[in-house]
Amino acid sequence: MKGMQNLMKQAQQMQQKMATLQKELESRELETSSGGGMIKIKITGKQQIVSISINKECVDPNDVASLEELVKTAVNQSIKESQDMVSAAMSKVTGGINIPGMF
Repeated sequence: MKGMQNLMKQAQQMQQKMATLQKELESRELETSSGGGMIKIKITGKQQIVSISINKECVDPNDVASLEELVKTAVNQSIKESQDMVSAAMSKVTGGINIPGMF
């Protein structure tokens, strides 16, 4: 019975650490870029875009498709990097155990 109590205590401690980490990750920001820095995106650990910066040199009214592609690439890259950041941070808390639904 002592082993079960110890296990429950460890689970509660892990849950508290994960809740603290989630709050920290929500406010943590990272910046990604596309097109050699022509498009820059700041995103949080909760995959919320904070800002998008577009260099005016890549704005060509006759080639909107290229700009759209650069923005799409930058957004997708920022989301992936944000997810990777969250996964790495969560892995440190959980010891590599995958816990679904954490973000």
